Amino acid sequence: QVQLVESGGGLVQAGDSLRLSCAASGRTISSYTMAWFRQAPGKEREFVAAITWSGSTTFYTDSVKGRFTISRENAKNTVYLQMNSLKPEDTAVYYCASSARMKWYPGRDWRPWDYWGQGTQVTVSS
Repeated sequence: QVQLVESGGGLVQAGDSLRLSCAASGRTISSYTMAWFRQAPGKEREFVAAITWSGSTTFYTDSVKGRFTISRENAKNTVYLQMNSLKPEDTAVYYCASSARMKWYPGRDWRPWDYWGQGTQVTVSS
């Protein structure tokens, strides 16, 4: 069974930075696409970023392009989300997700993703 554990969230001011980590256990992540989603109160879970199994391709939602960077360290079975220039609208619970299918990108809809962490809260004050 795959387990994903997020960490690194917190309360920051607008313009600050945070780095989220997602540590995987139960299997190696080196052959799987990984992603970050977020969910604000009263809103649907939305795609933030994804990185393919090799790390050669990344995807971002438009609102975070140029501010967020997704990366992975397969040797540590960990995925990161570096978040710079944070804005109040980035406030949400951030979730790490993994596909169960090797070398496959499920897309930007949250429903096809198979494994999820418990989430970490990011709050950005203005």
